[in-house]
Amino acid sequence: MAWVILAIAGLFETGWAVGLKYSAGFTRPWATVWTVVSMIVSLGLLGIALKHLPVGSAYAVWVGIGAVGTVILGIFLFGESANPARLLSALLIIAGIIGLKLTTPI
Repeated sequence: MAWVILAIAGLFETGWAVGLKYSAGFTRPWATVWTVVSMIVSLGLLGIALKHLPVGSAYAVWVGIGAVGTVILGIFLFGESANPARLLSALLIIAGIIGLKLTTPI
């Protein structure tokens, strides 16, 4: 269950990263509220997952999910580059996430 909680925390990390873009420097109230709520939920869930998972693996997976999710949403929402090198880099992060999950003894 800790891995599921960690994955959800990573998705909320993506939410607050994208929310930062939409908040335009915290000048748009609703985007700012979403961003702050996403930050709180993300960190709260990470804290819960850390009760059962090693900090090194959990933190790296949390950041990785957030990073890859932000890359994907950046491509679709903001027209960011989807060049092969960028996509390969995101795939390498995914490989690292899978590797950490498979090699963490919990």
